[in-house]
Amino acid sequence: MTATSANSLTGTAAWADALLLSFAQAGYERSEPSILQPAEPFLDLSGEDIRKSLYLTTDPSGEELCLRPDLTIPVARDYLASPRAGQPAGFSYLGPVFRYRWGKSSQFLQAGIESFGRQDRSAADAEMLALALEATTAFGVHDVEIRTGDVALFNALIDALQLFPVWRRRLIKDFNRKIDLAQDIEQLTLKTAPGGNEYEGVLAALAGSDRKAALALVTDLMSIAGATNVGGRTVAEIADRFLEQSTLKAGALPRDATSIIKRFLAIAGDPDEAVAQLRALATEAKLDIAAAIDQLESRVGFMAARGIDVRKVRFSTAFGRGLEYYTGFEFELHRSGNGAEPLVAGGRYDTLMTQLGSPTPIPAVGFSVWVEALTQLGRGSKA
Repeated sequence: MTATSANSLTGTAAWADALLLSFAQAGYERSEPSILQPAEPFLDLSGEDIRKSLYLTTDPSGEELCLRPDLTIPVARDYLASPRAGQPAGFSYLGPVFRYRWGKSSQFLQAGIESFGRQDRSAADAEMLALALEATTAFGVHDVEIRTGDVALFNALIDALQLFPVWRRRLIKDFNRKIDLAQDIEQLTLKTAPGGNEYEGVLAALAGSDRKAALALVTDLMSIAGATNVGGRTVAEIADRFLEQSTLKAGALPRDATSIIKRFLAIAGDPDEAVAQLRALATEAKLDIAAAIDQLESRVGFMAARGIDVRKVRFSTAFGRGLEYYTGFEFELHRSGNGAEPLVAGGRYDTLMTQLGSPTPIPAVGFSVWVEALTQLGRGSKA
């Protein structure tokens, strides 16, 4: 451990002890994953900000490794490798993570909780938010802003609109990556693929195809050509591009769908207000999204039961955290009135476990605590 990191840990020791004690009292046992991790899961499953900031190396066998940039995936991998995989289990952690951050230290402390295997999703979501609020209290920080969202609602909306699969993937990817959705929606609404290009035959062959068929066709074509990638793009990326162009050639994103998506993304307020607005939109636009709205409403009820004042919770349908493995509830806690960067952040990621190799789906939800940011605020509040 470097002198800087040792001093950092010493400076946060009292706060960290209080934090870990609160996690242990809530029933979450300590997990200490290896610092060196396989790079592939982070490259495939994390957000763009994490992928481009990895510290990478290669072992003698050629496997690409990285210093862990986050602890969610490492804790999940250890859980899946244990005899408890598939069973309800909860873990807490505190340790250094490593990622390039412009103008800031690339090694910093992260704490948090991951909960696996609980089927009572709404209750588990509410528990994560309640424990996240307790984490800020452990640092002496009480005045926080709660921002929440739910990517499952956006996914349900896109499914209800019955868009072409390529549009569904593109819009959901944009939402998860926090790219400007409004700009992309406008482009999809107006854009049509140029005619008469050199790939006209491929585009025609893909008309109406799904991603599996497109991938098979492009794989065959590239195999015949003896190529594995073109210009650094993988077969899957090329197939997605061809499929997108084929879909756009068949017609732009319907304007009625565009209007509904924009109205959906404008919904914001406290959770109860949002539920009412969502139900009104679903009824008026004849959208089958009741199950996703019911899940949100159930979560709000469990939040209230946990003592959280839901009137002070800000919910937005456009809220996303930029991590591609999130599947439902997402949240961030910010310093009230001054919070570009979160103090605590987390959410639900029910598909990550199968992506990491689990033969069956395992529900999962958790959050990370930015220890150093909270320590600075805690010191300020005691000054």
